Amino acid sequence: MKKRAKIITGVVVVGVLALLVTPRFFRKAEVADPATPPVVRAETPRTGSVTLYRELTGTVEPSDMVSVIPKLAGEVTEVHVKTGDHVQQGQALLTIDNRQLESARITMETARVSLADAQTNLARMQALYNSGDISAQAYEQVVSAATQAQLQYDAAKLNYDTQAEFTTITAPIAGVIESFSPEVHDMISQTAPVCVISGGEGMSVSFAVPEKIAAGLAPGDPLKVEKGGSEYEGSITEVSTMVNASTGLFDVKGAVPAAQGLATGTTVKLSVISDQAVNVMTLPVDTIYYEGGDAYVYTYEDGIVHKVPVEVGIYDSETAQILSGVDGSTMVLTTWNSELYDGAPATLEEAPAAGGASDAGQTDEAPAAGGETETAAAENEAAADAAVTDAAAGETAANGQ
Repeated sequence: MKKRAKIITGVVVVGVLALLVTPRFFRKAEVADPATPPVVRAETPRTGSVTLYRELTGTVEPSDMVSVIPKLAGEVTEVHVKTGDHVQQGQALLTIDNRQLESARITMETARVSLADAQTNLARMQALYNSGDISAQAYEQVVSAATQAQLQYDAAKLNYDTQAEFTTITAPIAGVIESFSPEVHDMISQTAPVCVISGGEGMSVSFAVPEKIAAGLAPGDPLKVEKGGSEYEGSITEVSTMVNASTGLFDVKGAVPAAQGLATGTTVKLSVISDQAVNVMTLPVDTIYYEGGDAYVYTYEDGIVHKVPVEVGIYDSETAQILSGVDGSTMVLTTWNSELYDGAPATLEEAPAAGGASDAGQTDEAPAAGGETETAAAENEAAADAAVTDAAAGETAANGQ
């Protein structure tokens, strides 16, 4: 009886081992998925412009500025304005005590009296000449005297008007008084300005550049002015063709129409165009790579990546001018990764949209199938363990008997 129990136990153990080992021999070998080509983005070159700027410094000035210099020396008797005032053209600024004005007035009045006498005498002689009481020669002498008296009066009046104009100094333009120094009882001369008036619309900026930059500038070229975080647009109005002897540079001026907020005399940062390419073929700068100083791009054609040398012109932080190497129909890669090389397979980003869902579905299904196999194996092992346990129990029972 015991011998029979041992035989039964051995048969059960062998069967269990067979259940454990057999699935391992008949399990299907896992096959690795082939490598998926990298997904890339590409675009064709565009037609655009590239502009390079050079940063400089300049000084703000009014669009119009006039230094008022007296035409007559004398003592200031009246002051009508002060620094910062807005004045109109012809408005009185100050008055000078001009003693020559009274002398000019007296001379003018004397000439006026002489002219009146000459005109009265001419009227009498005209009547006598018409009646034949005086000769033509006498009449001509009277006419000449009247003409001379008229000229003397005109000269005296002009001198008086000039003296009067010089006595009262007026504003030659409308604007703001930037500086004004005279006070009552000050003596002024014809050698120093008494005030500076700035006027006109907007402001201007002056700066100096070397010959290389000056050669590329012309009136009408745009410029940018920056001060205190604000930017102003303007244009170049003057480019000197002669070197400034004191600086060794070429003087340039520009107009900034909407910059009334800039104070006269302040230093500002400005930018002028140093180089420009208009209506040229361009690419983003981050699509261009360099090897040994030579530029190249990656292109896409029929699922294959190609490494193509290109010739680059001027470029800024975002855009580069392309002189040769590609044309307007070339698909240039705008993405890069370590799997890209000349001849590498690739897929455009738009192409795998439908296939991506299929791949995802396969990925989801594969783990599910593997999960079922592992679950079945676990269930087999559990069943085998239960069989061993039952066999051991049966053996124990047989031994007991």
